[in-house]
Amino acid sequence: MTVLDQTPAGTSSRTAELIMDLQSVGLRIETTLETSRTGGAGPSDSGMLWIEGVPVTVPPSDTSPYSLRAEDEGQGIFRDGVKVASVAGTKRPRFYDLETADGVPYHQIALLHLDSLASTVVQACNYWGNSDQCGFCGIGVSLAAGNTIAKKTPEMLAEVAVAARDLDGAVDATLTTGSSVAPDRGALYVARCGQAVKEAAGLPVEVQFEPPRDLSVLDQVHDMGIDSVGVHIESFDPAVLARVAPGKFRTGMDAYFRTWERAVQLFGEGRVSTYVILGMGEDPDLTVEMCRRAVDIGVYPFVVPLRPVAGSLMQDVPAPSREYTEPIYRKVAGFLAERGLGADTAVAGCARCQACSSLNLVQQTTGVTPCGTGGAPAAAPLLQIGKRPGA
Repeated sequence: MTVLDQTPAGTSSRTAELIMDLQSVGLRIETTLETSRTGGAGPSDSGMLWIEGVPVTVPPSDTSPYSLRAEDEGQGIFRDGVKVASVAGTKRPRFYDLETADGVPYHQIALLHLDSLASTVVQACNYWGNSDQCGFCGIGVSLAAGNTIAKKTPEMLAEVAVAARDLDGAVDATLTTGSSVAPDRGALYVARCGQAVKEAAGLPVEVQFEPPRDLSVLDQVHDMGIDSVGVHIESFDPAVLARVAPGKFRTGMDAYFRTWERAVQLFGEGRVSTYVILGMGEDPDLTVEMCRRAVDIGVYPFVVPLRPVAGSLMQDVPAPSREYTEPIYRKVAGFLAERGLGADTAVAGCARCQACSSLNLVQQTTGVTPCGTGGAPAAAPLLQIGKRPGA
């Protein structure tokens, strides 16, 4: 079942606007929230919810105007004492209570993000703890807190994937890794882990890694049966990249595009994605232009708002407002529709899940549908793209 199947066809633009707001200002938790994520390499410090049937991750916030409250049946989101949405929480996955034969808890090996199994297979990065550390990243935070282990083996991940599928309905697996100084940048190890998961559990698998120095590494990853890949540039603004992710900046924009082009040849259009984080001071017009360039070669730019991670270098940087993110979402949604791409073409990974972004939700609720799915692109009027946050 894809995210398009899960999201109600009648999801309103009001719900979409609410979710974009929540991903900006967060949510005050006034009841029990059973599943959340802290630390990690990607967007984290999140509560995992279904809001009006839409899968969403939302950052908890003590200052948000929105609150999550218990009701007689279920939970609701309130603002100024008025209920604005119904919520279904996610229960603690049953596989979290299991452990390997040598005593490693399953939840230290992989986590369930709504219906997607996710793991950082090597919880270390050559950028972490030095002048190259990415400002938005918290890969070392969860390891220091004892919430995970430093390196997961293919055998461990395969075992956990089977349990997550059978006990909790996991539908795909997303495996990432810290960047490595090795020529393959860690791609081959994370791919071997993905191969083990796919062979044991039969789940579609995405693996994520930095551009390898030799593009033939991509052929090896493809030959292992991996379904999709994420190669994350994080920002298309060179000035921002140099400031918040100097290691990625030195890799160079051209290297990312070369990697994406080769990956699309191997994995297919829509099965190659890249994170594009909004709210780090980027030029919004440049960001939109470069997202179009990525879409034009078949890459899915997974546009997300900055999710400040406690313990990261950018922990005190505020998330961007909906007024800033929404027009960018709308522009990129239009590009995706023109190319015939959507969450359903992603097969696995973050672009399939969509819970940390409102991109797919905007694409649906504005009538911007992939050309190949029977709908003609028909976006609602775009808001003017305003001043970049932090500028």
